Amino acid sequence: MPSRREYIPKADGKQRPLGIAALEDKIVQQAVVSVLTPIYEANFLGFSYGFRPGRNQHQALDAVVVGMQKKRVNWVLDADIKAFFDTVDHAWMMRFLEHRIGDTRVLRLIRKWLTAGVVENGNRTDVWVGTPQGAVISPLLANIYLHYVFDLWAHRWRGRHAGGDVVIVRYADDSVLGFESKSDVIRFLEDIKVRFAQFGLTLNEDKTRVLQFGRFAAQARIKLGLAKPPTFDFLGFTHICGKSRSNGWFQLKRLSSAKRMRARLKAIREALMRRMHEPIPVVGRWLRRVVQGYFNYHAVPGNVNRLDAFRKDVSRAWLHALRRRSQRRRMPWARFGRLVERYLPRARVLHPYPHQRFAS
Repeated sequence: MPSRREYIPKADGKQRPLGIAALEDKIVQQAVVSVLTPIYEANFLGFSYGFRPGRNQHQALDAVVVGMQKKRVNWVLDADIKAFFDTVDHAWMMRFLEHRIGDTRVLRLIRKWLTAGVVENGNRTDVWVGTPQGAVISPLLANIYLHYVFDLWAHRWRGRHAGGDVVIVRYADDSVLGFESKSDVIRFLEDIKVRFAQFGLTLNEDKTRVLQFGRFAAQARIKLGLAKPPTFDFLGFTHICGKSRSNGWFQLKRLSSAKRMRARLKAIREALMRRMHEPIPVVGRWLRRVVQGYFNYHAVPGNVNRLDAFRKDVSRAWLHALRRRSQRRRMPWARFGRLVERYLPRARVLHPYPHQRFAS
């Protein structure tokens, strides 16, 4: 059956299209994913972390930190594929699947899911490219497609053409690559554009950047009279060239993305205004779950100060909503401070240092 088209807001104000499959298709897709995942796990490369069993975003983040601190990285390619899920070529997708799948019934099922189309505002539209973002099988198909288009090719390029160290980390369609020399990153960028064009993919020119970043980036830019090394965002964190307080050595610092944090705070403010007449304990327990959920992902070493700022902003938003409940009484600071301590958790580090978790 065709997927139902829905849209969810993105942090940059745009909308992300989702394809909601029918219940019957979800069940069968999950069964196919359960069968195919062990087959492809034997082939997927180590620097691919997205939507794989036993792997998550924090492992990809740790791989970036460990790779850039252990290897000779001076330049970073922050690569973003333009509308990847909407531009997957069906013909190439089926050819890739046929490399490992001999059962024509499974291939027929996947082909039908790819071409089922979408329903939006009661109108059905046929789809000849792309895989619905939001479908159960789409993450696996995306990994298979990028395994052949990007992973194998990038791994071979690193061994044959690179003149120095190259670090590769991919999570779904987002990739971060570190290079020792500028000539390598420029040549890789030119080659990857040609490679992607052969399979119907293009890089997002607005989000794809070449950055001077790494252990010696700050000193090199000072000699040239330039500002501090630029930063890049990956999986919700802004990565910054910093120094250790103890010995002054290079340290890759990670802070929660300010843009995403502002979007999260805006959503919390709107929800608090909608719920401002609910009992305080009910709202407090809900807010505790929201804040703790945010901390569970973002509480990495070095990010506690930004999480403290997030907690303060949430507290101000809650106080504003409580003071709007009535014009006759205002919530005093003393009473509100007790509510904050009772319901809002304090920020503390919940994740190990990257080298510890990556080593294990």
